[in-house]
Amino acid sequence: MSAEVQYATTETPGTHTLALSEARARADTYSLLAALLRAPPGPEMLHRLSVLEVADASDDFSRALVSLKLAARQVTAAEIDDEFHTLFVGLGRGELVPYASWYLTGFLMEQPLGELRRDLAILGFDRQEGVCEPEDHIAAVCEVLSMLILDGPDDIDTHRGFFDKHFGCWVGRFFADLEASDSAVFYRAVAGLGSAFTELEQRYLTQEV
Repeated sequence: MSAEVQYATTETPGTHTLALSEARARADTYSLLAALLRAPPGPEMLHRLSVLEVADASDDFSRALVSLKLAARQVTAAEIDDEFHTLFVGLGRGELVPYASWYLTGFLMEQPLGELRRDLAILGFDRQEGVCEPEDHIAAVCEVLSMLILDGPDDIDTHRGFFDKHFGCWVGRFFADLEASDSAVFYRAVAGLGSAFTELEQRYLTQEV
């Protein structure tokens, strides 16, 4: 993954085309966040993170990638596994509750989940068999955004609508809570990446394109 993610666009009269390389970078970042927030990374993922190529660390997103790279070099998979379970699992509940319904209403399985399920059905997404997590888990929402970008790289209106309704309205608080947690070490860097990327994506999606 490169840190050169500025979401450049090329325009021709009457059309707007998102450069496919930029679409891939956006989708890959959502996919990375999904993987890290779904389960603790194993040794292979940690190695991949530890050798990330960051071409230019002059912006917040690039600096967040560098921080994640350094964090991956300083912890073991076993340490991250313990950290992940403390933060997100716990005995009855982890320190954080990474669901849209919780952040938007204070309760699980509430209206935001129902609205998300309706929108997923409209977009053609089916719930996979054997998946127990509600669809408003942050990792699942990141996965959907990644797939939306890959399936329709030029469909910015769909990206913007889904982002605003199901992601951007709550993840800022989630990443702030994660970054502030005393139990977060490796995941403080993940929170920094999530915050920087969310801000970058917000700026892109709200520009006139």
